[in-house]
Amino acid sequence: MGSSIPMQLFQPISRFDNFAAMLTIRFATINDAELIADISRQTFYETFAPLNGKENMDQFMNDQFTREVLINEVGEADNIFLLAFDDKNPVGYVRLREKNAPTELNNIDVIEIARIYVTANDVGKGVGKALMQECIKIAIEKGKEYIWLGVWQENHRAINFYEKWGFEKFTTHLFMLGDDPQTDWLMKKSISGLSIHNFSIQK
Repeated sequence: MGSSIPMQLFQPISRFDNFAAMLTIRFATINDAELIADISRQTFYETFAPLNGKENMDQFMNDQFTREVLINEVGEADNIFLLAFDDKNPVGYVRLREKNAPTELNNIDVIEIARIYVTANDVGKGVGKALMQECIKIAIEKGKEYIWLGVWQENHRAINFYEKWGFEKFTTHLFMLGDDPQTDWLMKKSISGLSIHNFSIQK
């Protein structure tokens, strides 16, 4: 993002009233980069450390998923970041990306949910649902044909969540966690012909 930021980026794009206070989602800016990096590292570690060896987790966190790398992502072109807040407390974020689609989606206008993270204490409260709703709205507004993502094949809770939203597996991808080769499912959802007023919101 450039140094001149439209004021509407600082305003909530959606509000949800089923929280203790009020869940709001807004576009992130470069000023949010450190916050996003901290949420990323904390959430990734809390989610995956219990399921993986310490050496591989530490190697990944220290080599590929560093705070510096994550901060720099926020300023990259073709990225859109959304932040979710419960009152003033950050509870999750999304990174959308319009490049690096897999070969199976060549010549198709697509957007990727590169990350959709919810803080551990707020999983199951509807944050993921609210963020997914905004992802699909943005994809529709941009005229995309598909929205896609990658998810570890052992992350059954996440896979179940994506399937409820209509995502389907179309191929697999190798993901290296340290020295451990893992398999990610790549999943896609067609949004051709949908409008922001008629797409199905999951309960």
